[in-house]
Amino acid sequence: MNRERTPALKAVSDVVLAVASKLSVDDVLQRLVDSAGQLAGARYAALGIPDGEGGFRRFLVSGMSDDLITAMGPLPRTHGMLGAMLLTRTPYRTDDIHEDPRFRGWWPRRHPDMRSFLGVPIVSADGVIGAIYLTEKLEAPAFDESDQELIELLAAHAAIAITNARLYEQSRELSVLSERNRLALELHDVVSQKLFSLVLTAEAAGTQLERDPAAARAQVERLGELAREALDELRSLMLGLRPPAIDRDGLVGVLREEVDMLARVHGVHVVLVGDASSPDPERDLAVLRIVLEALHNALRHARAEHITVRLSSGAIEVADDGVGFDPDGAGLRSRHLGLTSMEERARELGGRLEIRSSPGAGTTVRLEVADHG
Repeated sequence: MNRERTPALKAVSDVVLAVASKLSVDDVLQRLVDSAGQLAGARYAALGIPDGEGGFRRFLVSGMSDDLITAMGPLPRTHGMLGAMLLTRTPYRTDDIHEDPRFRGWWPRRHPDMRSFLGVPIVSADGVIGAIYLTEKLEAPAFDESDQELIELLAAHAAIAITNARLYEQSRELSVLSERNRLALELHDVVSQKLFSLVLTAEAAGTQLERDPAAARAQVERLGELAREALDELRSLMLGLRPPAIDRDGLVGVLREEVDMLARVHGVHVVLVGDASSPDPERDLAVLRIVLEALHNALRHARAEHITVRLSSGAIEVADDGVGFDPDGAGLRSRHLGLTSMEERARELGGRLEIRSSPGAGTTVRLEVADHG
């Protein structure tokens, strides 16, 4: 047993180091679920944190490909065996999950069949805050007491890791809110003054247009100057609005948090699949802004139920199942300036933005950027 505890303590040490290094919450949880599967020799592992409304706020898995996860559809609900582990502080293991009355024998589409099962609740001072689920013991018919002890040890430290990660996440959200408030004040103090001057100059040009065309022409020229100044001021402010975690967590880490937040706030199924990395934070920041614009467009205009962000080397897609539209429709960009903004950002990156959509058929925004890594 002492030799078995050595990898367990190593896994616990890794989790503590993950929190200390301020990885994103999902990175910490993924490290936990990967460690659990390796420690117990399980083909599949999962870690679920409930949202208090019958679903999971987070549900991370190990042992399944991204394609399989996507094919299975939305996150599971907190019912059956998944929910049972959230109602007790006692672990549970069985040779065949199908024989337990709490098991519901319906699997989502393409879900692999599972038999041996070990479930361990994650308990904090506030009660059960999540659970670790292991299925399909690889080198034995079932999980044993030794496996359970190892995962209980990991779960005890998982409670600390999750609590610390939550506190860290909350502090970052407060930082974002503070930065947004700062930007709002600067927009009011700087840009609004320019816009007010634009209005006054436009009114002066209008009154002089007939009786003094030369003076009106001068006012119009001044309008152009003021508009360019306002645009420069606005761009300067927006370039200064750097998400505080992008240098540390990278594009994927920040997107995971944004996707999770948008899903919670809007009640829409938003998922992030795939991975991408870049050594250039400035590039990642520009890509992030395009992706966020596409996400917000889908949430505001598409009336979508499902949105998927797919990451791969050199390309990112945001796809929704919403109402769709005609990308070549007359006057579209004058009504939806976000499309023009995304296209301009893509050009500045040296990339290409493609928008595929039609009425009733959803929308896919694809950004292709040369990989400089």
